[in-house]
Amino acid sequence: MGNPGELELMVLLAVLRRHEEAYGVTVREEIESRTSRTLTLGTVYKTLGRLEAKGYLRTRVAPPTRERGGRRKRLYDLTPVGLEATRRALADLRRLEDGLEMELEAP
Repeated sequence: MGNPGELELMVLLAVLRRHEEAYGVTVREEIESRTSRTLTLGTVYKTLGRLEAKGYLRTRVAPPTRERGGRRKRLYDLTPVGLEATRRALADLRRLEDGLEMELEAP
């Protein structure tokens, strides 16, 4: 299976960073707070679903909470395959960037 795309990689990293509290809203917040990207929740949920279908993520359902009006939320975790795909994609980017530090520096 190939490497995740740019948005997929961002979502995987956000899930990894949020660990136990990774669900659609927190994934979007993580990406928007750390990147220049603005995403709709629909885009985040479509990407989470695609990554789950690829076997990169697994979900579990949290118990309902009063704050959510008794609704449950789906929490996401990386699978071992997802963690390996994330590592591989980041390593590829680092190798591609190697030697271009001067060209990529901000003016």
